[in-house]
Amino acid sequence: MKKPTTIHDIAKAAQVSSATVSRVMSNSGYPVSKQTKEKILKVAKDLNYIPNLIGKQLKENKSRTIGVIIPTIVNPFYSSVIFGIEEVARQNDFTVVACNSLHDPTLEVEYIRTMAEKQIKGLIISSISKDKAQLKSFMKNGLNIIAIDQKIDEDDISQIEFDYQKGGFLATKHLQSKGHQRIGYITSKIDRPSRQSIAQGYLDAMKLAGLDPMIEEANSDDAYTPLYDFDIGRKLTQRMMKAEELPTAIFACNDMMAFGVIHELSQQQIKVPEDISVMGFDGIDFGQMMNPQLTTIKQPDYEMGRMACKMLLDIMNGENKPVFDIMLQPRLIERGSVNEIKIVTRR
Repeated sequence: MKKPTTIHDIAKAAQVSSATVSRVMSNSGYPVSKQTKEKILKVAKDLNYIPNLIGKQLKENKSRTIGVIIPTIVNPFYSSVIFGIEEVARQNDFTVVACNSLHDPTLEVEYIRTMAEKQIKGLIISSISKDKAQLKSFMKNGLNIIAIDQKIDEDDISQIEFDYQKGGFLATKHLQSKGHQRIGYITSKIDRPSRQSIAQGYLDAMKLAGLDPMIEEANSDDAYTPLYDFDIGRKLTQRMMKAEELPTAIFACNDMMAFGVIHELSQQQIKVPEDISVMGFDGIDFGQMMNPQLTTIKQPDYEMGRMACKMLLDIMNGENKPVFDIMLQPRLIERGSVNEIKIVTRR
């Protein structure tokens, strides 16, 4: 394997000292003639020189890299969050390293350690792990953290949350306003704050209206796959359609799961929204590509990413900012998957 080019190789080819090359490549401001500088840069380019940024970061105790850990890149909600993060990072000459924990707390912990080992000083994380010991340990050693989506109960971490409970309540009330009383709710395992809050919003709205809840929850041992949410939507719909009384509307805990609901209903020759209405949650762009287009609760995903990155860069740049706990608000997006009530009979 060919060894990487060093400043000594450049110095030899350009017939200058290694110190001169170092000054040019690091933009030190030390006076070097224009002709010599141009010669060094040309040789460096010809030799495919790649600076050792990690070594430079260790020397200066600074990093131009931001780490991001999310549960899944497959869900377009998180893709939009990362898009917002990258846009702000790029504008400020930072790069982004994104890791996908695959809903695995153990893998999340491994990625946090990897970020710290690579001298990354800033991390934006949607944490699913209940054990925050390692996170707290690295914070003491200078790791700056912004929590998004999933709340972390630590005093020194700024948070950007979403009012999931209000969103769950808003979605259920919208279905009720269309005349629906038998409203089913399907969800991943209710084992993290966001899922617990959406479910609570649904239960609050049902209780307020004097209606009985109909909940189908995924098993914790369901293996994660790239189509996990979609497949869970299908499976839970199959279970819900075996009930003595069919729902007139199904509310899914995220849009990908709602796509699975619509797919399964179609397989059973049940029309959406004529026979059963479907409500999503997230507001991802793919919802506009469905037929019918998905009625959903919008989370400001892209804006969350931008905001998180700006907050993190302020901290990394040494600005004495107070710890924030920001709560973003839900918004109903009415499209074509929810209809006025129509009684469904078994086929």
